[in-house]
Amino acid sequence: MTLVLFNKPYGVLSQFTDRGSPRTRATLSDFVKIPGVYPAGRLDRDSEGLLLLTDDGRLQARIADPRFKLPKTYLVQVEGTPEERTLDRLRTGVLLNDGPTRPAEVEWIEDPALWPRDPPIRVRASIPDCWLKLTIREGRNRQVRRMTAAVGHPTLRLVRWRIGDWTLGDLSPGEWREA
Repeated sequence: MTLVLFNKPYGVLSQFTDRGSPRTRATLSDFVKIPGVYPAGRLDRDSEGLLLLTDDGRLQARIADPRFKLPKTYLVQVEGTPEERTLDRLRTGVLLNDGPTRPAEVEWIEDPALWPRDPPIRVRASIPDCWLKLTIREGRNRQVRRMTAAVGHPTLRLVRWRIGDWTLGDLSPGEWREA
C-alpha cells in the first residue's frame, strides 16, 4: 500500500488531468510522479494544504467518506474578528443551503507561520482579519468557506493542516512524502 502526503499549492487541481478546460491548469501530475495513486478526497483549487493520495481503494474510501467522520483540521484566515457567540454557532452547527452541518471545533489562533500565498490574499485596510483553527467531521463541497460566510466572516485563505492522524508538518507547497 502506498500513502502520499502532499502539500497542494494554491491554484492546483486535486486531480491528475484537466480535460475540457480551454487553458491548461496545474494538476497533481505536475508534482506527484507515482503511478497508481489517487486523491483520497478533494481540496478546492483555491485551497491549500494536505491532500492524501493512495493506491488502496479501501483506505481511500475510509478517508473520503463522511460516514467515517474522520476529523479534518483547517487553518482559516477570515475577514473580520468573530465574537465568541459567532464561534459558538460554528460549534453547534450552521444551517447551509444543503442542510445543517455537524458541530465543528473552532478556536482563534495566532497568525500561523505559513508560506506566502501566490497570489496574496486581498487585504482591505479598513477591515481586520484573523486566523481560526477549525475541525470538521464531514466534507461537503466548499463547506468551511460556506460555514464562515454563513456566520458573517468570509474565508480569505484556507489551509488544510490535518486529516485524522496525518499532518502537513514541514512540507512546503508542492512537496510530498510517503507516510
